[in-house]
Amino acid sequence: MTSIAEDFLPTTDRIEESLLEQAGCSPHQAAVVEGDAVCTYRELAARTQHVATQLLRRGLEPGDRVAIYLDKTTASVVALYGAWLAGGVAVPINEGLRSRQVEHIVRDSGSRLFLSEPRKLTRLDEGAVAGAEVLEVPDGVERAWTPLGQPGRHEPAAILYTSGSTGRPKGILLSHDNLIAGARIVARYLEIRPDERILSVLPFSFDYGLNQLLTAAATGATLVLQRSHLPADIFRSLARHEITALAGVPPLWLQLLGERSPLSQATAPHLRYITNSGGVFPTELVARCRRVLPATRLYLMYGLSEAFRSTYLPPEEVERRPGSMGRAIPETEIYVLDEHGRECAPDEVGELVHCGPTVALGYWRNPEATAARFREHPFASRGRTERVVYSGDLVRRDRDGFLYFVGRRDQLLKCHGFRVSPDEVEETIFASGLVAEVMVHGVPDPLSGQAIVAHVVPRDASTFTEDELLTYCRRTMPTYMVPRAVRLHAALPRTASGKLDRQGVAP
Repeated sequence: MTSIAEDFLPTTDRIEESLLEQAGCSPHQAAVVEGDAVCTYRELAARTQHVATQLLRRGLEPGDRVAIYLDKTTASVVALYGAWLAGGVAVPINEGLRSRQVEHIVRDSGSRLFLSEPRKLTRLDEGAVAGAEVLEVPDGVERAWTPLGQPGRHEPAAILYTSGSTGRPKGILLSHDNLIAGARIVARYLEIRPDERILSVLPFSFDYGLNQLLTAAATGATLVLQRSHLPADIFRSLARHEITALAGVPPLWLQLLGERSPLSQATAPHLRYITNSGGVFPTELVARCRRVLPATRLYLMYGLSEAFRSTYLPPEEVERRPGSMGRAIPETEIYVLDEHGRECAPDEVGELVHCGPTVALGYWRNPEATAARFREHPFASRGRTERVVYSGDLVRRDRDGFLYFVGRRDQLLKCHGFRVSPDEVEETIFASGLVAEVMVHGVPDPLSGQAIVAHVVPRDASTFTEDELLTYCRRTMPTYMVPRAVRLHAALPRTASGKLDRQGVAP
């Protein structure tokens, strides 16, 4: 593989221009692989141009929203870039959402067009598309394309809806500049190369998954689409397509690196690096990863949908700091602020505040929520004029500048007067080796304030006992952190983006 050069990434004003540039520079390079079908950059650009033409013929105006409700296929990639090329704002909808959630997103976004296919449409209730014009992604290519006078890079490009399980999801409004910066920054620190073969497991409606697509197009890499999340199927794809890069969230890694996964019994010789975001990667899992994939580089990352990515831990630091989420990504500043807006001292817990080119435009049609999270730079008196986003996540920074996740501000539990991070309890329980997955809740308690309940999937259901786990907890945790009760599950619920759904189980 060749190294990525500092001037390798294209300079563009709009996110779709990177695809068109790759079509000109590397027309025969594989852009997207779906099963046995390979779509080159030239073919992908021609199909994208055809979709853009059809959208314009339907009367799409600059800034109109285009909802995209498709399974992860080459057509879904074409739909995204087609919407951008036509001057629209893409609204990718997770393929697993049902009628109620789809209707909310279409209505809230005010989508002008709804791109889907008949099989997906038959699963929706009547009226779910909320008045948007339904259009199948057309087959065909457009060899001749006249570039349009498009809005600039600071104009909206996409609305990503959060996967919250309570209340109605909010749409995060991202500009072309946000998407371009996210692709540029991540491609550089991951050193993504033109001959990279990236396995795309995460949905495009999730900023983490979307960024994989954008970095591939920005660098001329190949994106291999993966529909199944079963470890055996993912392992087969790793071998068949000689995958060099794989991104996942903690529940996926728990399965892939598990003792019964094919990956733990064989090798993945082409896998150059893996990344984790969307939750804490348990320290015990770091050790297991090193055993299973000794030659693969591990990037531990932290991000929030309102700013794509915030921090990463270089692979060479993982052994020394396995619990760290790293330091700020390039072109970005990360502050840890107390409740009065002052910078925290080393090892003092405060809120993570992100400043950089990936900070979103705000929440779509929600000025109150936007004002609460997106604010002026906290140190404007120093001559700073940028906007920042307050993450709501509590972190601490050590004396070497490395950050550690503590918990969500709104998820901390109050037990016997102590503030307890659910993530810390979960990581400790997981380290017992007795469970495959764990999620904890707090329930009201008149004496302690909140009592902790642990929901677990046993690693071996035939030998697991609650007493053994609670004995381990009492041995390894302060009294106020020990769960009051343990609830057994065959599987834990997940959100549309694959994260564990804390609200999906009754406490």
